[in-house]
Amino acid sequence: MGTTKTALVTGANKGIGYEIAAGLGALGYCVGVGARDRSRRDEAVTRLRDAGVDAFGVPLDVTDDDSVAAAADLVAERVGHLDALVNNAGITGGWAQQPTTVDLDVIRTVVETNVLGVVRVTNAVLPLVRRSPSPRIVNVSSGVGSLTRQSGPDRETTTGPIAVAYSPSKTFLNAVTLQYVRELAGTGILVNCACPGYVATDLNGFRGVRTPAEGAATPIRLATLPDGGPTGGFFEDAGVVPW
Repeated sequence: MGTTKTALVTGANKGIGYEIAAGLGALGYCVGVGARDRSRRDEAVTRLRDAGVDAFGVPLDVTDDDSVAAAADLVAERVGHLDALVNNAGITGGWAQQPTTVDLDVIRTVVETNVLGVVRVTNAVLPLVRRSPSPRIVNVSSGVGSLTRQSGPDRETTTGPIAVAYSPSKTFLNAVTLQYVRELAGTGILVNCACPGYVATDLNGFRGVRTPAEGAATPIRLATLPDGGPTGGFFEDAGVVPW
């Protein structure tokens, strides 16, 4: 195993994922740019390399078993280990998700990407993560997945629109993350959730108030935690997010 730090970021061709890849690359990481779309993936890799980042493309559809297995093999061949896995890929399924009228297929599709996709990718590359002396797993969640914030007195103004597919998918992701924390206790693998905040990306029609680079700050921090850092937490720039 080489001494170069390595990372895989899913959904890294644009938005927050791209900025996570750029930030880790600026810190000296060799970064795998996971993305489905070939042209966008290649464009992102070119931009990163032009900025001095040691980046390589990873064809990756987190909803497809064969694609994820092939991605794990590619990363193993290319870098041999992973110091950081950042599960960033996610979809909303649209924002008009009233629970009384939602199409159940929308919920299935969102959970397939936002939750099962994280499990699929994590399990596929976990052998590579275990090879790192200081392994980190970061699941990019959202404040709308916080049950405390969703049920608080200011829920109408602080937690965004009703989104019965997206918001619960992030709550589900948070719960799944804690199960990984329990299983991986004592291994040195630090596993945490990151809330990037309300970032202007195509996910929300660019209505967010934060830049993608600002949204990437907490995931980058969690991906580069020192040994002995926190595990099993849910964090944003301001500190701990309530579950």
